[in-house]
This record gives sequence, structure tokens and C-alpha cells, in this order.
Amino acid sequence: MSLSLSRRAMLRDTAAASLALSLAAGSAPRAVAAKRDPRWEESIQRGLDWLARTQSSRGQWNAQHYPTALAALAGAAMIGSGSTTTQGPYARPIARATDFLISKCRDNGLIGDPLTDSRYTYGHGFSMLFLSQVLGEEGLVDRRRELVDVLSKAVQFSGYAQTPAGGWGYVSARDGNNFDEGSTTITQVQGLRGCRNAGIPVPGEIIEKAKQYIYECKNADGGISYSSRQTGSSRPAITAAALAALYNAGDYDGEHVPDMLDYAKKSLHRISGEQQAYGHWHYTYLYYSQVVYRQGEAEWAPFRDKLYDRIVGEQKADGYWEGQIHPVYVTACNLIMLQLDKGYLPIYQR
Repeated sequence: MSLSLSRRAMLRDTAAASLALSLAAGSAPRAVAAKRDPRWEESIQRGLDWLARTQSSRGQWNAQHYPTALAALAGAAMIGSGSTTTQGPYARPIARATDFLISKCRDNGLIGDPLTDSRYTYGHGFSMLFLSQVLGEEGLVDRRRELVDVLSKAVQFSGYAQTPAGGWGYVSARDGNNFDEGSTTITQVQGLRGCRNAGIPVPGEIIEKAKQYIYECKNADGGISYSSRQTGSSRPAITAAALAALYNAGDYDGEHVPDMLDYAKKSLHRISGEQQAYGHWHYTYLYYSQVVYRQGEAEWAPFRDKLYDRIVGEQKADGYWEGQIHPVYVTACNLIMLQLDKGYLPIYQR
């Protein structure tokens, strides 16, 4: 008999216990609000099947740009369904993606290839996030040791790649002349937090410097600038991502959070077509959905219904979604959002 329950079993039992307690306390309306539309489930199934079908035998998805980042995001989307490297219908694709990303780990700790990826920190951050989620469910001792080694080196590389201002750029501080910007900074913070949650040592000063970087990029309207070198113009997408990263770093009630949350809500909460003008819609709502989810069910449920209905309505017949970057990227982002409140990815849990 196994001495430890799988995450799926624990989540199932916890959910059942929570429901029983809610009903006993007279909280039936909340339980009703948590019901999921069958159309969402069908959409998730078709999207996950498309990802599994289009993965190569080597564990990657054939794309000219961002192969490491795409593999990590697609793998995370599959974990979001409850599968692990050893259990569930997507166990083999998750295991293959894990193998591929481990194979991309270099001696200096970078997960990626600087010779073919001009923005390798995205892949590095998303890989830390994905592999840290895999580590929590890995039962084989040798495999766990391998993952711990890869992630420990990856954390060291992130610390080395951080700029003096506390952020990250598209490449390491040395390779990029200390340039940094918001989106890659958030990717690193979430990846590092995933590692810390999985038991990998992460120096506290790296996270603190990153938090201060975000605060320094905050403008008077509550929004976050693109870069510490280009302050003054707020970006809704980066503001949403920065909030999600601050929550991951444990900053829920800090001095700057209320202003940032107010700016993000005014800019993004209605999910109307005009948000397309901000660019990178899926990136924006990948993070803003995490922010709203952390606000609690009363805030999350009505927002979720609008968000999910829009996503499902844009799905192609084969199961994928189109948009900026690549169909694998858009599909993975949408699937992570659609499965957010299932709670299988620890990094996104309330």
C-alpha cells in the first residue's frame, strides 16, 4: 500500500469534506455557484487531446520560437487536468515534456538554449514552474533527485541572471547589459515560488529584490510600467502579472497592492472586446484570472463565467485556439485558465 496519497486523491477528499462543511453551515448557494458548465469540460477535453496529439515523440511541440516555454506551458495545462507523470490520461505527454525540459538544462543551470532562443528567460521561468509542479508528484527516488538537481541549478541561474534593479530581461543580466522588463520578471518570480513550494532552497533576497523592482515600476495610477528604465506608462497586462507574482510571493495586503488591484479591475474586469487593444490578450488574462480567483468565490464566479464562455466560443473545431505567438501557446494559456479553479496546480491554489 502506498504511504502517501496522490494529489488528486487528497484534492478529491478535501473537496468532499469542504462541501459537507459548507452544507452543514448553510452555505448551499456557494456550492451551487461552484458548479461547472459541461461545455467547459468538453472544451477542456478537446484542447488537451489536441495538445497530446500534436506533441512530438521527443516531448516538445514543433515551433520555430519559444520551444522550451511552449513545452512547459503545455505540460502545465495537462497537469491542470489532474494527470501526473504516472497517473491519468495525459501521464505520457507530461512525462515526455518533463524529459524534454530536463534535456535542455545546461551546466550553468539555464533551462533552454541561448543559441536558438533570443528570449530564453521565458522558457527558463516557465520550465521552473512546470518542473516544480512535477516534482511534488514524482514517486521514483532517482527521478526526484534528478529534478531536484535541475531545479536547484535553475534557481542559481535565476539569481545570477537578475539585474541590479531586481528584475529580469529577455536574457541574463550579463548577456542583456542589465536590461529588465516586467513580463520576464513575473515569469521568474512564479517559477522561483514554485521551486520554493516544492522544497528547493530559494534565497529570500532574490524574491525581495524582485518585489522592490515591481514597486519601483508602479505609477501614480496604480499601474505597472514596462520596465524600470521606461516608467510612466502603465501596462494592464504587466500590472495583472505583477499582482499574481506578488500574491505568489506572499504579498496580499502590501502597501502597493490595493492601488494595483484597482487599476487592473478598471482596465480588465469587464472582458470586453476593447481589451484586444492592449495586445497579448491571453497573456493578460492568464494572470488576471489568477488575481480574481484569489479574491474569493463571490468575485471569481461571475468573472469566471464570462471569461470561460468567451474562451470556449473561440475554440477551433480541432480543439486548439489561435492567437499571438503560436497555437500551442494560446491553447495552453486557455486550458490553464479553464482549469484554474480545479486546484490541481499548487502554484495557482488559493
